Amino acid sequence: MDQPLPQTTQSLAADLHALGVTAGDIVLLHSSMKSIGFVAGGPQAVVQALLDVLGPEGTLVVPTHTPANSDPAGWQNPPVPEAWWPVIREQAPGFDPSRTPSQWMGVIAESVRNWPGTLRSDHPHVSFAAHGPHAVDIIGGHQLDDALGDHSPLGAVYRLDGKVLLLGCGHGSNTSLHLAEYRQASPPRALAGASVRRPDGAGQWTTWVDVVPDTDDFERLGADFEATGAAAIGKVGCATARLMSQRALVDFATDWMAAHRVAAGEAP
Repeated sequence: MDQPLPQTTQSLAADLHALGVTAGDIVLLHSSMKSIGFVAGGPQAVVQALLDVLGPEGTLVVPTHTPANSDPAGWQNPPVPEAWWPVIREQAPGFDPSRTPSQWMGVIAESVRNWPGTLRSDHPHVSFAAHGPHAVDIIGGHQLDDALGDHSPLGAVYRLDGKVLLLGCGHGSNTSLHLAEYRQASPPRALAGASVRRPDGAGQWTTWVDVVPDTDDFERLGADFEATGAAAIGKVGCATARLMSQRALVDFATDWMAAHRVAAGEAP
């Protein structure tokens, strides 16, 4: 253990202040609990530190995605037998914002999702949860076929001039970059599916067409954005943290993708 003392709610709050998080901010958080080091009180203390810094006028937003609630025909890690596909589609419990846990988003995001007063959007693949006075504005109206576009919580954070905080993770986890994908001239689209909970409690398989997300160049894009000096980088606990304006990030990424990504149907 390299830490001289445990991290605490107070020490993390001081680090967040020093990084540039201020009272009244709207912050979209992506996080790694492990990277922060030992915290007295664990993820609860981390969430409390964030809420203390944001204050009663601030709003904390986290991804609460459920990627396993998707068409098993496209699963690769691992794939499942084709004979299983109809059973999964027919029998999977439908997504319910109040019941369905997030997957692979980390314990801090799950703690925010379960925090009293938190609201969650109803998208069966890529829901977001928000805590604070702007929660309804952010999670409401999450459009099924615009999952990470302007009619999603990402678009709401953009309109509200929020910030992105990467706490111990890189731009590969930076979902706001998907908003730039949706703003491209002709982003590739494909059929998607998920189970949604009906009012009677049964699951109903639902399909729609939406943009195909691609994170392969997000780290390179993020490095180029940071090279402009537009991101504040510092330590929160033991974690390297990056704080940036979401608008500045998305505007940069929209132009960057237009210049660096090959349009569908064109030769590389």
